[in-house]
Order: sequence, then structure tokens, then C-alpha cells
Amino acid sequence: MRHAELKQRVIAAIDAEAAHLIAVGEDIYRHPELGFKETRTAGIVGREFQRLGLSYLEELALTGLKTVVSGSGAAGGPTVAVIGELDSVLVADHPQADPQTGAAHCCGHNAQITTMLGVATGLVRSGVLPELGGNVALFAVPAEEYVEIEYRRGLRTAGKTEFLGGKSELVRLGAFDDVDMAMMVHALADDSGAIATINTSCNGFIGKQARFIGKAAHAGGAPHKGVNALYAAQIALAALNAQRETFRDDDSVRVHPILTRGGGLVNVIPNDVRLETMVRGKTAAAIEDAAAKLDRALRAGAIALGATVEIDTLPGYMPLLNHRGMVDLFRENFLAFHAPEEWHEVGHGAWSTDLGDLSHIMPTIEPSIAGFAGVVHGSDWRIVDPNLAYILPAKLMAMTIVDLLAEGAREARELLASYTPPMTKDEYLAFMRRNSRSETFDGARIGH
Repeated sequence: MRHAELKQRVIAAIDAEAAHLIAVGEDIYRHPELGFKETRTAGIVGREFQRLGLSYLEELALTGLKTVVSGSGAAGGPTVAVIGELDSVLVADHPQADPQTGAAHCCGHNAQITTMLGVATGLVRSGVLPELGGNVALFAVPAEEYVEIEYRRGLRTAGKTEFLGGKSELVRLGAFDDVDMAMMVHALADDSGAIATINTSCNGFIGKQARFIGKAAHAGGAPHKGVNALYAAQIALAALNAQRETFRDDDSVRVHPILTRGGGLVNVIPNDVRLETMVRGKTAAAIEDAAAKLDRALRAGAIALGATVEIDTLPGYMPLLNHRGMVDLFRENFLAFHAPEEWHEVGHGAWSTDLGDLSHIMPTIEPSIAGFAGVVHGSDWRIVDPNLAYILPAKLMAMTIVDLLAEGAREARELLASYTPPMTKDEYLAFMRRNSRSETFDGARIGH
């Protein structure tokens, strides 16, 4: 194995701190926090950085932290980011859910933070940094889970954020301007026998919220005097469903709306009905095409009933593109611990992550590692093997960093020399801002 002695030093340093790292991960697990509110978790990360003697930036995108460790002669060398996510998801009936907020770590972000800290521990405590020809940026990032949208829209209105996800906001703020490539891991729970999996790619999405405004009237005595906003929404949903055969199979489009308000009283014609959905797709072009068809369907519902519809488009996440060269390095290190049949490559996935945003401007990977059981985002989600969940991923990422940055960062330099990003940072920001807009469409004016 390449750079075997450096890797063994890193592994030994992580093993020496394994009990401490697992305790940190379990503490975070028991105290989940929602996006852009992760103050306690951020405090834990800050104390762990201090414990390693690292200075850091904090309150990035409200709650994020960043530190950079450098190798010998690293001033002109590439920088690899290792990322952990601070937030949790909303699953109120989970045994470890916060009783006030309903937050619960049902997606393994507590393990992500721990593995990022494990990488920091391995690199610092092992003394290998002078042998590396580049830098490692260690990030604790807020708000990956796309929850509490109204709260986040309030942050945007108050000028505290522009985007609704942590990584997109950090890109906007320039926190990744000094980073050349990035990696993190995700939690895995399945029955396939895999210890690690990786998708070639996965969907991105934009968010849509629609409010149909009609006219209230007595539902029994004078329905002819009303404008039924619920029926307008139903027609819009039917029009959307009629579009589904126009979505190309290769684009992996998913549009999955819900009604969040269907009316107020049963004897009143509904005059305020609300709908929310994500529009997912494999490419930015596929997402925008599906979103345009959804907008047409929403307008059609308004026209049919003579209602008004307010359409809010919210920037979400870009599709994830895992970099083949980085995947190969990570897999080689995985095979030092596990058999080839325990590594699964599973093609395109229909789920979404905001690491996709970074993958459009730099080489990126996000493998998934076992150690968990239950349903992701479910009330039975739990860690069943702390070593797999917390410790192995830290070793694999630290070993991959050694591969990239040893020998004057030869591997990283070669990888970057052959890489062309799908978007520049400016092009990415333009896409996000293009998909942050509001429209009010008065269906009653059509035909008059």
C-alpha cells in the first residue's frame, strides 16, 4: 500500500483516541439540534479543536466552524476539505429526540462530526503533517437537512443568510475559496452485506411552495359566490401528474407534493390552500425543466377556478457527482480493512445532499459506511457498531488524505490537473439565485 508507514501512524493515533471520539459522538447523539441552531454541537467541536491545539474560525453561516492544518511547504500546495455536518432531522418519536423541538440524529450527522474530528486527531497526533505537501481544511457545517423552511426564510428576510442550506451559504461567503477538493462520509444501514457503498451520483433539487387564494363563501348556501382554492390545487396536482410521462427516465426526476393546508372550516369554501414540494433531478437542466412544468400546472389550476396562485421557488441542492479518482483512492484504503465484496458501487441515487453543491465546483466524494440499523430518518434509527460508525471512516479519510498529499501532493496535483468543474463558483451562484424567486399569477384575469 502506498505511504504505508504514514498511514499506520495515523491509524494508531486515531485508535489511541477511539474511546474519547465515541464518547463525543454519543454526546452529540443525545443532544440533537436543528439547522442554523447547532450552538451546543458547535461548542463541542470548538473545544475538540482547542484540545488538539488548533485555532479556528467560528460562526460561519451562523454556527459553522473551520480550521486548517498545513503540511511542510504547503503554502503552494492543494487543500483538501474534510466535512462533518452539525444538524439533525425532525423525527419527534425517536427515543433520543429532543422533547421540545422534535430534533433527532436519524441520519448519522453525529457520526460525521465525530469522524471529522477523528481525521483531525489522526493528522495532528501522529505527527505526519510535515510529510504532507498540502493543507487540510476541517469543517463543521450547519443545516444540511432541508427542514424548518419558514424559519430559514425568516433568516433570509432578516439578512442573516441568503441560501437555505449550510454548504451553499458557506460557498457564497467564500469559506471554500481556498479549498481544492472535499470529502465526507454518510451513514449506511441496509441488508445487502455492504460495509461501504458509494453512488456514482445522486439527485439535486429545488423547493417549491404554492399558495392558492380563492374567495370564501358559505359552502352550502352560496357556493356559487366563492372561488374554491382547494379545487384549484387539485387541478394543479392532476396537471402535474399528467406531465410525469414527459420526464425523461435518464433524468431521474422526482416531484412529490403535499398539501400543507387544505382549508379552514368544512362549511366554508376554501380560500387559502397551500402546497409544498421538492423538484428533484439528476442534472441542473432536468431540475429546471421539471420545475417549469410544475409552474405551468400550478397556473393551470388557478386559471380553471379563477383563483390566484403565489409560487415561491427556493434554491435547494445541486446533484452530487462523486469523483472517480478520489473514489478509487478511498476504496483502496477500505480494502486494507475489509473484503472487496463488502464494497458496493450502486449507481445513481434519487436522494439529495448539499455536498452536491461542492461537487459542481471541485472534486468531491461521499461514501456511506455501515455501523447503523433502522430506517434513515426513522424512529428506529440507531448505531449498532460504534467502531464502524465513528472510527473506521476517520481512518479511511485520513489515509486518503495521505495518498493525496504525500510526496509533495503529487496525487492531488495530478487529479486537479485533469479535472474541469461542471460550474465555476459564479455560475453556481447564478443558478442558485435564478431559482430564488416569487411569482403571483391571477387566474381570474385569463380570458377576460
